[in-house]
Amino acid sequence: MNILVNYVVIPLVKIVVIVAILSGGIAYLTLMERKVIARLQHRLGPMRVGWHGILQPIADGLKFIIKEDIIPIKADRFVFTIAPGISLVPAFIVFSVIPFGPPDSLWGTGGYVTDVNIALLFAVAVSSVGVLGVILGGWASNSKYPLLGALRSSAQMVSYEVAMGFGIIGVLLVANSLSLVEIVEKQRSMGVWFFFVQPIAFLIYYFCGMAETNRLPFDLPEAETELVGGFHTEYSGFRFSLFFIAEYANMITVSSLAVTLFFGGWLRPFSSVAALSFLDIIPPPLWFVIKVLIFLYIFIWVRGTLPRFRFDQLMRIGWKVFLPVAMANVMVTGAILLKFL
Repeated sequence: MNILVNYVVIPLVKIVVIVAILSGGIAYLTLMERKVIARLQHRLGPMRVGWHGILQPIADGLKFIIKEDIIPIKADRFVFTIAPGISLVPAFIVFSVIPFGPPDSLWGTGGYVTDVNIALLFAVAVSSVGVLGVILGGWASNSKYPLLGALRSSAQMVSYEVAMGFGIIGVLLVANSLSLVEIVEKQRSMGVWFFFVQPIAFLIYYFCGMAETNRLPFDLPEAETELVGGFHTEYSGFRFSLFFIAEYANMITVSSLAVTLFFGGWLRPFSSVAALSFLDIIPPPLWFVIKVLIFLYIFIWVRGTLPRFRFDQLMRIGWKVFLPVAMANVMVTGAILLKFL
């Protein structure tokens, strides 16, 4: 009976709670983005639906559900239908291994669904699958603009996935583990976040994460000024909304992994400093959420501030800047560890 509770019931409850929180968070992340960008542009943003637009995400969701769902007559109907789901599902699956609290939290069940010894490898591999939905959606539309967007997305994925992987390797060399829980615990035992040990790796990871999520200034697969809407030009109604839900879910995934790998996960700031122990009044999961929100704000701030790169600039930065710097960072980290540790 205990095995059934520990390995079936409790994980299922956690999965339901995480999916519910993620879904609500994605909905209100759209409102947060519209409000922040409005403030950057000296506007008010949504104000009419509820107090200061607080019910706007609900109205948007209902609008997408009741809108007509059109499939182009020459599209590959099966692939066209499942492509948005392929983009969305991996972003949710990744949270099965992302820890949002210590092992002794949540009445001793652990602040995560499961802890596996290759959690980071699993997260990187699964999150990479989401790009296939963009590629398939653009190809299945049987239209020139979505196809160009899909081709750009595949080139962008190949260019920035490699550099992101090298950025993560720097953390693995220091932590000596692929378990996300152990990586956070290693930061606790060392008394320092890995951002201060691997700042270059963090910058490479975060910029590549922006590129992987097709966010400005890396949103070349959409590029409204050139490709109308890119890979989702022919989508409408509920399927159209799934691509946007997937984009925001991937933003949360990238931010959560950044917090876990570089900023101590659920740990409070300077957890080794006893003088700051009064910060322990805030629960560890709440520290995790606060850090993730800061990174999401940076995503939005960058979108409202920077212009889009040209595609040749995008490729040049990926191959001639990020990749060489990431490889150099790995070699320097390995040399330092070999020499001094």
